[in-house]
Amino acid sequence: MMATSRDVAALAGVSQSTVSYVMSGTRSISPQTRERVEAAMTELGYHPNANARALASNRANVIGLIHARIPG
Repeated sequence: MMATSRDVAALAGVSQSTVSYVMSGTRSISPQTRERVEAAMTELGYHPNANARALASNRANVIGLIHARIPG
């Protein structure tokens, strides 16, 4: 089972929103708190879920490719 941001928050002793702020960089977080969150992410092997991020931002950052097979 993959670690979630809730797991990271619990291990780091912070709220889930603090984990989100550390990842996004949208708010000022103290260096000590940032270090605890990043250490928890490393310990748990946490990686943000690309699908969840795409849904939240309404952007997939994916390029599609269509390839037509020509018989012959």
